[in-house]
Amino acid sequence: MPELPEVETTCAGIAAHLTGKRIQRVRVYQARLRWPVTAELAAKVEGQHIRQISRRGKYILLAVADGHILIHLGMSGSLRIVRAGEEREKHDHFDLCLDNGTCLRLRDPRRFGAVLWSEQTLSEHPLLKDLGPEPLERNFDGGYLHAKALGRKVSIKEFIMNSHVVVGVGNIYANEALFLAGINPTRQAGRVSGERYAQLVKTIKQVLRQAIKQGGTTLRDFVNSEGKPGYFKQKLKVYDRAGEPCLQCGTTIKLIRQGQRSSFYCPHCQK
Repeated sequence: MPELPEVETTCAGIAAHLTGKRIQRVRVYQARLRWPVTAELAAKVEGQHIRQISRRGKYILLAVADGHILIHLGMSGSLRIVRAGEEREKHDHFDLCLDNGTCLRLRDPRRFGAVLWSEQTLSEHPLLKDLGPEPLERNFDGGYLHAKALGRKVSIKEFIMNSHVVVGVGNIYANEALFLAGINPTRQAGRVSGERYAQLVKTIKQVLRQAIKQGGTTLRDFVNSEGKPGYFKQKLKVYDRAGEPCLQCGTTIKLIRQGQRSSFYCPHCQK
């Protein structure tokens, strides 16, 4: 599943091609995504100019005068810029055609993504209103995380992956941040000190910023590409390294399952 850095890079990749352009036509080839693509979408956005591209959590937001198009990539979705009339492939489900002869095309083999129209204030939208803070914003700090964790018996890894606590800390980056902070992923969230939470917030921001920076240099253009940043080719410390030696101490990296997710950690470095 695309994580926050992949979605952030997607936003940056498409923004230069969409911002200021007029939406000429909406083409829906497969309306049955995670939620149906409604006929209202085309009626509302055709003829409007795209004012801004932004992100909230893993939702890509295209602002027009009267509202927003919300796009979620689901588990397998990707966006790319194609020429109008370019032949579709099997899993291409949606085109947003612009006045310059190009289209924003959604490809989604598993159809867990979404393209939605909203005239609501974004902070009140049912899919967005209960989301936690953005991990790279200043209001996400150790004090906030420590206060949210008080009395919580859930593991700290599951805690920081909860989008109601903080958005966008997906499995790969949760594993990496906990390793850098020296915290065992199985430790109860309510039994981690404020000092260690302050360190964890620093490492969450660190791994996400590194991934975004690397994505910005790896994938420069969404034209004539697959539009898929994937998981950036960074040197991961623990993720997907079960059975290999820890890069810090040489202890064998362990793999366990937590909440149907794989957790990788060093039993020596993470306490």
